[in-house]
Amino acid sequence: MTRAEPDPIVRATGLTRRFGDVTAIDDVAFELQRDRIYGLLGRNGAGKTTLMHLLTGQDFPTAGELEVFGHAPAENAGVLQQLCFIKESQRYPDDFKVKHVLRSAPWFFENWDAEFAARLVDDFELPMTRRIKKLSRGQLSAVGVIVGLASRAPLTFFDEPYLGLDAVARQTFYDRLLADFAEHPRTIVLSSHLIDEVANLLEHVLVIDRGRMILDEDAEELRESATTLVGPRQKIDAFLGSREVLHRDGIGGLASVTVAGLRPDERAAASAAGLELGPVSLQQLVVHLTRTSEKEFA
Repeated sequence: MTRAEPDPIVRATGLTRRFGDVTAIDDVAFELQRDRIYGLLGRNGAGKTTLMHLLTGQDFPTAGELEVFGHAPAENAGVLQQLCFIKESQRYPDDFKVKHVLRSAPWFFENWDAEFAARLVDDFELPMTRRIKKLSRGQLSAVGVIVGLASRAPLTFFDEPYLGLDAVARQTFYDRLLADFAEHPRTIVLSSHLIDEVANLLEHVLVIDRGRMILDEDAEELRESATTLVGPRQKIDAFLGSREVLHRDGIGGLASVTVAGLRPDERAAASAAGLELGPVSLQQLVVHLTRTSEKEFA
């Protein structure tokens, strides 16, 4: 798929949101480009949902500048009609049935694909005539996922709406998202703490912790920024020297360590020393970053 030249659809500078004495978003700066899949990662309470509320015009920043499609999003119909925001606690009118949600969706999303929505209903085995308030948590999550995918909004946010899905249904969501994104590119932001589960979907990673953006990096470059070494403990210790260790495990005489920034010659030396080299999970990297952030805040 051919990429267009960089063309940010979101620009944030010094973005801050305070609630009384609590700073939920703290001097954040970043951009979102067109037609990419982003991961907005971090622990619960890190500020992910607050940030998405600002981006989707549901809240006003306390300070800083925010542009979405070139304009401030709050109270801007021209911006809001290009957005779709799906969250786990999505609410619908009490008397709505599943079919009512899908029939009303074209009123809000000009790119709505009813045929795609119908296929997704079959995929998730949704009861079209059941009232929303009678749905199970998994079924309610499926409604949100279907709306988010079939909306084909130019900027779509998923704030962990898939948590209610079982493992098979979540994989169906991931598969359908990737397949449809390939045919209909748009900017998608996945907010999740199931980091390893969504890692292969992501092209760019944003990590927020305690309201601060602590990482804004291409996913592939991030994965290549660290290496896991496995081998006899003595050989591992001899190789490590003063290198930065991000994570360490071991049992008996074996050790497994994750180290940052190995040069090609260092990787060759580790292999020559009989150590096994492997990739690092995105979750390990995020855990390390948030622990480092904790120390900086302390």
